[in-house]
Amino acid sequence: MVKAIGKRDLAAFAATAVIAATAGIAHYAKFNAVLAFALAALALSGVAWMVSFGTEELGTRLPAGPTGLLQSTLGNLPELFVVLFALREGQVVVAQTSILGSIFANALLVLGVTIVIGARRSEDGYMRFSHRLPKDTATLLLVATFVIVLIGISLAAQDRASGDVQSISVIGAIVLLAVYAAWVIPFAREGVKHGHIEAGAPRLSLVATLALLGVAGVAAAFVSEWFVAALEPAIDAVGVSEAFAGLVVVGVAGNAVENFTAFVLAAKGRSETAISVVKNSVAQIAAFLFPVLVLVSLAFESHLTFAIEPVYVGALAFTALAVWQITDDGEAAAFEGWALTGLYVILAALTLYE
Repeated sequence: MVKAIGKRDLAAFAATAVIAATAGIAHYAKFNAVLAFALAALALSGVAWMVSFGTEELGTRLPAGPTGLLQSTLGNLPELFVVLFALREGQVVVAQTSILGSIFANALLVLGVTIVIGARRSEDGYMRFSHRLPKDTATLLLVATFVIVLIGISLAAQDRASGDVQSISVIGAIVLLAVYAAWVIPFAREGVKHGHIEAGAPRLSLVATLALLGVAGVAAAFVSEWFVAALEPAIDAVGVSEAFAGLVVVGVAGNAVENFTAFVLAAKGRSETAISVVKNSVAQIAAFLFPVLVLVSLAFESHLTFAIEPVYVGALAFTALAVWQITDDGEAAAFEGWALTGLYVILAALTLYE
């Protein structure tokens, strides 16, 4: 049975359409860079909400695991387009730091706040979820981190392999994609067959839901291009570093889907799906999106590799360990969520002074 869409949802759809149209006008009419960037960021968040709405609708028909996987896949569309457009413009630093920013934002900020919300809603102060997915995604994040740390150590030591970072990155990307495929195919099949579908009546028909997701995907491509076009002029006008813009601004704005959806799901007590959304996104960005973009970048003049600044190599390694330690046992207290959030604030502060 399909229930009617509420007035708030209709108002949100209308607001998203207006903001996206205004952002398009600001882009093509060459508005002030900061204003154009702000409008594009709002439009990106609006598109993210549309994807969130659509995938939440699918969640009434699919188990938590596959829903979270689909949510993270569609939710990463804006991030994919942002990086592609940045590479096209030769903004390698922005492209690379936006990917890292997505990992840090999801693994520390979004996961942390989700745990806080979920734990506070629970009667005993602990957010509980199946430990299978956190274990799997922590493994994928650690494998991706291994490649990045290894290349970082090689560059720091200036050994013979450091001269072939591009080739090593391509090999690493292919291996990561193979490992991700070896995990995601059985995971999706098992989830569809044996997963639990959380209660809730859909607000849209299946056809309408798929149409909404299609429109949101197309909109994400346009809005991401406007976002990237206004990014560099806005950075120059405001005076922040490219690292802060990539790791914090783009990282948070490009992952508004996970931010909004995970928080709402946790507040509704749907902890399994909330954790699935965040953890799937972290694993997918690190073990799928990053390596795919490394390979795709070969078609551009500016190439993307797994070579990153030493400070971010260290931050990524500790992030992987923190995520594994906190979520491995299938439960988390509010203070652990605050700890993850605190790590993100410290990292953001560092990028501000870069």
